[in-house]
Amino acid sequence: MVEIERKFLVASDAFKADAVRKQHIAQGYLNSHPERTVRVRIKGEAGFMTVKGKSNDSGTTRLEWETELSLTEARPLLAICEEGIIDKIRYEIPVGKHLFEVDEFFGENQGLIMAEIELSTEDEDFVKPSWLGTEVTADVRYYNAYLAKNPYKSW
Repeated sequence: MVEIERKFLVASDAFKADAVRKQHIAQGYLNSHPERTVRVRIKGEAGFMTVKGKSNDSGTTRLEWETELSLTEARPLLAICEEGIIDKIRYEIPVGKHLFEVDEFFGENQGLIMAEIELSTEDEDFVKPSWLGTEVTADVRYYNAYLAKNPYKSW
């Protein structure tokens, strides 16, 4: 139930050539309080509800709990979420022994492309591909819950 994750901006679209999977994601927040978020997501043909706790000081580690929902359950929950639905395409790119998830945002967050990698420990080494840009792990502006209310286009 603990997630250890680092986030990076993406410097080029070269990642697309190595993607092994691509899915559309729509997500919203039933609760976007900084201490805890409750997210509803439709990813491809599946729904999910995720609860995340507050990140530690480095922004890398926090509690995460997720359960799968049917589309019949997820669609009405997404409809009652707070204002600001996130619309993105997620690409999965294997690099070394890890999997990067790269999100290309649309709508009010158009122009933002961000990569995430989940790790076993905060100081775990990983291969950094050439398309990986500046690390933004500890910058709350790059949290999806923040982007839902403060879109990238308005920065």
